[in-house]
Amino acid sequence: MADTPSPRDPSPRDIVLLVDDSPETLGFLTDALEQSGFSVLIATSGKAALGIVERISPDLILLDAIMPGMDGFETCRQIKANPSVAQVPVIFMTGLTDTEHVVHALDSGGVDYLTKPINIDELRARIRVHLSNARSAQSARVALDAAGRHLIALRGDGSLLWSTPQASRLVSDATGREDGLETVTRAIADTIKSSRPLARDTAFSIPQEDAASLQITYLGSMGADEFLFRLTQANTQREDERLRQAFGLTQRESEVLLWIARGKPNRDIGEILGLAARTVNKHLEQIYVKLGVENRASAAVKAAAVLRVE
Repeated sequence: MADTPSPRDPSPRDIVLLVDDSPETLGFLTDALEQSGFSVLIATSGKAALGIVERISPDLILLDAIMPGMDGFETCRQIKANPSVAQVPVIFMTGLTDTEHVVHALDSGGVDYLTKPINIDELRARIRVHLSNARSAQSARVALDAAGRHLIALRGDGSLLWSTPQASRLVSDATGREDGLETVTRAIADTIKSSRPLARDTAFSIPQEDAASLQITYLGSMGADEFLFRLTQANTQREDERLRQAFGLTQRESEVLLWIARGKPNRDIGEILGLAARTVNKHLEQIYVKLGVENRASAAVKAAAVLRVE
């Protein structure tokens, strides 16, 4: 009978993707990890691993660095380029111990590096640490999403790590382009590289053709390779303020009215501002009363008249 995992063992829900071309290593590590309470997925090549992560998001990946065909370094880079699994920690395994290989592993997106033969106790300990770190980071991102913040995080090399839905929507609306987030990320990366070290609360603008410029504020580092930025649309605050003063609105009501004037439905407004649909409706009721109108079309016309006056 298999050993029952102790209370300290990880939950069976923790899925480890094990990628190695050696049957002996796969068998040895699979047995050890399953006895520790993990569910184990197996891939014998980098290509097979990429196919698995297209369908399933593991909690952690153990990746052999040296494999025929696509090696572990390239496999890791392609995994990190997939937004749905980019946050999954990758631990490299290899018999190579030269510093350049360790650096190569970390540069390609790995969080740790173990040399073969693998010490199972050490492997378990490192897995637990990285799973805990990944959960903490995910909890922070969920909290930021729920708060409706327009935030994005970049790696030290300037590549996008994650963004809240509100930030993605703001960029899409400001740029009018499907690849708007990629364009904005490149612009931020260029500024970072030319302004290092970047001081906390440093702010700069990214002009947009035929649209308001985006204001970027650096909020600081959330980890060794995670840099956080807040996005605002430069003229959004001024327009909000004009609407607030013209109609005696609250700040939130003026924000809702601004997006009404821009033709956004309630569902989109809720996503942009991080509000529930019911809350948007309540704000609309108050806006109608204060503007003396009966529907959103009339409210949009009145708002547009104010916004056209500089």
